[in-house]
Amino acid sequence: MEKAIEKGWHDVGQRVNEEVRATDAIKLARLDYEVEKRAIQTVDGTSIADKFATVRKDTNEVLGVVGNRYEIIQNKKAFEFFDVLVGEGQAIYHSAGALGKGERMWLLTKLPEIMRIGNEDTVEKYLCLTNSHDGSNALQIYFTPIRVVCQNTLNVSLKNKGGASISIRHTQNYRSKLGEARRVLNIVVDYYKQFETIANQLKDVKLNKTQTNVYFDTLLDLKSNDEDSTRKKNIKHDLIGLYENGMGSDIKDVRHSLWSAYNAIAEYSDHYKTIRNNKRIESILFGSGACLKNKAWNQAVKTLVTL
Repeated sequence: MEKAIEKGWHDVGQRVNEEVRATDAIKLARLDYEVEKRAIQTVDGTSIADKFATVRKDTNEVLGVVGNRYEIIQNKKAFEFFDVLVGEGQAIYHSAGALGKGERMWLLTKLPEIMRIGNEDTVEKYLCLTNSHDGSNALQIYFTPIRVVCQNTLNVSLKNKGGASISIRHTQNYRSKLGEARRVLNIVVDYYKQFETIANQLKDVKLNKTQTNVYFDTLLDLKSNDEDSTRKKNIKHDLIGLYENGMGSDIKDVRHSLWSAYNAIAEYSDHYKTIRNNKRIESILFGSGACLKNKAWNQAVKTLVTL
C-alpha cells in the first residue's frame, strides 16, 4: 500500500498559535474572507425568486445557491464559538483550513487531558468545527478523538449521545442556538468518558484468528459468491496487515484485541483508503471514511457483547 501524503492536520490546513483568539486564528489560516448573498438573475435579467448565490467577496467566486431564509454565518462568527472554550482554558487552537474554493472551512481545537487505553495507548481529545457557505450543511462541531501513536481520527457516534456532532442551522435564530450549543458542549465530558470506557473494554477482548476473520468479513459484507469479492478481499488483506503490523499494533496490552482491529480500520480509512479529488478531510469527518469507522465501531461493540 502507498500511504497518502498531504500537508497540517492530516497534512491539510494551517497550524495556528494556540494562544491567539478567533480574529487572529482566521487570519493565520487565511480564512478571513467574508461571504454575501447575491440575487440570481437569468441571462435576460429576470430575477429568480427566493434563490440567492453565496459569493466570496474577495474573489467573487460563487460558492453555492441558497434560499431566502438562509443566513450566512461568517467564518469570524463561527470561530468565536471556540473563543469561550479557549478563553476559559478548556481548549487550545490547533489548526484550520478551507475546503474547495472556501465553501467549507474547519477549525480543530485540542482539549486538555488525555484518555488512556490500557497502560501505554493514549488518545487525545479534540473538537472540530466546520462551517459551510454553499447551503449543503449546518455549522457543526464534531467530537474528534485522535490516537496519538498513529494519528488515527476516531470520530464515532456513541449510544445516547445524539451522534458524533452538534449541528446549528443557518437560519435567523442561529445566534440563540449558538448560546444553546455552548451549554450542549457540556456533554463533551460525558462523551469522552463513555468513549474511554468502551475503548478499554474493546482492549480487553482478545481475538483469535477465526474471530478476527469474522469481524472483518462482517464489516466488509464479504461473501464467497460476492461479485465484488476480489476488491473486498484486497481491502481485507490490507486491514489484516494493519491489524498485525500497523502503527500501535505492537503495544503489548492492546495487540490482537478488538480495539486493535477497530484501529486497523481507522488507520486504513485515514491514511490508505483511496479518496478522489484530495477530499481526505471531508472523508475523515463526514464522508465515506467516517461512515466506515462508525460501522467498524458499532461492529466492535456488537462483537464485545456477543463474545
